[in-house]
Amino acid sequence: METTPDIRLLLAILAPLIGAGLVMAARKRPNVREACSLLAATVMFGITASLIPDIRAGKQLAFTVFQLLPGLSVTLRADALSMIFAVSASFLWIVTIFYSAGYMRGLNEHAQTRFNTCFALALFGAIGCAFSDNLFTLYLFYEIVSITTYPLVAHHQDEEGYEGGRKYLVYLTTTAKGLILPAMVLIYVLTGSLDFAHNARSGILPPGLHHGIVTALYVCCILGFAKNGIMPLHHWLPGAMVAPTPVSALLHAVAVVKVGVFSTVRVMLYVFGVDTMSALNLGLPTAYFVSITILVASAVALSKDDLKARLAYSTVSQLSYIILGVALLTPAGIEGGLIHIANHAFSKITLFFCAGAIYVATHKKKISEMGGLGRAMPFTFGAFAIASLSMIGAPPVAGFVSKWYLLLGALDAGSIGILVVLLASTVLNAAYFAPVVYHAFFGKPPEADAHHHHREAHPAMVIPLSITAVISVLIGIYPDFFMRFVKAVLQ
Repeated sequence: METTPDIRLLLAILAPLIGAGLVMAARKRPNVREACSLLAATVMFGITASLIPDIRAGKQLAFTVFQLLPGLSVTLRADALSMIFAVSASFLWIVTIFYSAGYMRGLNEHAQTRFNTCFALALFGAIGCAFSDNLFTLYLFYEIVSITTYPLVAHHQDEEGYEGGRKYLVYLTTTAKGLILPAMVLIYVLTGSLDFAHNARSGILPPGLHHGIVTALYVCCILGFAKNGIMPLHHWLPGAMVAPTPVSALLHAVAVVKVGVFSTVRVMLYVFGVDTMSALNLGLPTAYFVSITILVASAVALSKDDLKARLAYSTVSQLSYIILGVALLTPAGIEGGLIHIANHAFSKITLFFCAGAIYVATHKKKISEMGGLGRAMPFTFGAFAIASLSMIGAPPVAGFVSKWYLLLGALDAGSIGILVVLLASTVLNAAYFAPVVYHAFFGKPPEADAHHHHREAHPAMVIPLSITAVISVLIGIYPDFFMRFVKAVLQ
């Protein structure tokens, strides 16, 4: 496939980097500071959106920033897979800026300049991962995301925040350096290049390599990108819930976890390739391995009374749907996994936005204390109900499209076991989401709330969560926008 040089890729990743600098320069003027964040986000989304016609026309765009050695460079590339992640992340950054302004000001949070700066830098790393043309570039931006999000996790600067931040940093940097880095060196030695293949079937590893070597490299890559939340390397993710809710939304829907699963999927398809994985029988074992995460994380979510903790374990479970779908190695399965990158992003960010709005309006974190709140906060809990349906996989919300293709993929692969896992996980999803909605709308308010008249949070928070909830429905009813990119991946 012909690759066309295009400087817009460099401009797209520079937008949040420049935005971070402008935020620091405007630190004493809150309105200007947030305007700079919004400008950077809008520019990044505009540039990313401008790439859509070219990618839909079947082109691949690339831009080499610099070259270190033959076959080793920092190069950017836009293709169908990268657009799924880049469009979702760049758009949701705009929405999150409005939401975080309402949240941070509503609670009069400290260090808002640092918060907004690190937010922009995290998106710089995320969009860099989306547009990476090789494993070296991907690794570089992956580490940038890890480092720049540490101050966000430890934002409150208390014992709990520092502990969550340490766990976050240790898990993610240790696995990357201990597994991805040596695998990357060995792949370069074996192939002379770290460039991703131009299609998802062939991969880049030369034929004739010992099966044990290829399998070891594969395992290092699957476990090394620990942002994907696969058990047992998932503990950083619930621990990061000590961060402010906009950070949780960023972690669980936009930047961090999506960087993890996107990187995992990129390596599965464009380093190893469908043909190699099928020949070495790496697909179904991977699907069964991540099935453990899907089921166990869902069971743990059932036991959590803290709303953000329940959502965190839901994320651990839902991320593995993406890897499972790709690991099925069938067209429908891969399409179901890839479309879930976008579908999960819009639905999960809605859920975290709702959790933050509930906390700002009522200072409640526990589900057992939210009886009757749905009647006082109908927009917030209505959006929560819509996003919950998406996580469960009910029509007409976005998650239904993901589940439908995953089920078809399991049938095409002839795996009744995976089919049972998907159905069981759907029941578990309903078991931990439905009680939240039912308790909010039909439950009895706690006695302590007898003299409190709760109401919706500030419109700066309610409007963004309403927008993302509506989009979750729209991309469920009209999935073609993202599905065109998804289907192009296998062409």
